[in-house]
Amino acid sequence: MFDDLPLDLARLLTLRVWHAVWLQRIDAKIAALQEREAEQEQGRKNRSAGPGRVVELGIGTGRPPIEVHVGGCYAAGKRRCPVPRNEARRLLTSGVRACGHCQPDTALEVLDLSAGPAFTTAPR
Repeated sequence: MFDDLPLDLARLLTLRVWHAVWLQRIDAKIAALQEREAEQEQGRKNRSAGPGRVVELGIGTGRPPIEVHVGGCYAAGKRRCPVPRNEARRLLTSGVRACGHCQPDTALEVLDLSAGPAFTTAPR
C-alpha cells in the first residue's frame, strides 16, 4: 500500500522526525494566527468611536475656541480638542461658530443660534 516509503528503519525514523518538526511549526503558526485574530476582535470591541464633538482652537494667547465640529469632520483643523456634549452646546450658544460642513448645531439640536451674542462693529 505504501510502497513509496523507504524500507529501512533509519530513514523511516528520519521522515517521522521531519514530519513531527513540520507539524510543530504548523501548530505554532495556527496558534499565532488564532491569537492575532483574538486580539483584533478584542480591539474591535474596545475601540472607541472617537470624540463625538471637537472644538477647533485659535492661535495666540489662551487659544480661544473658533469653531465646533462633529468628531471626525474632515474640515476640522489641526488645533482641536474633544469636548463633551454639554460644553459643545454651551460654546455654540455663546457665539462660537458651527462648522458649515458637519453642522454640529443640528446634531446637538441647537436650533436657533441667532439668540446668541450679537457681533457688532465699532462705529467709524
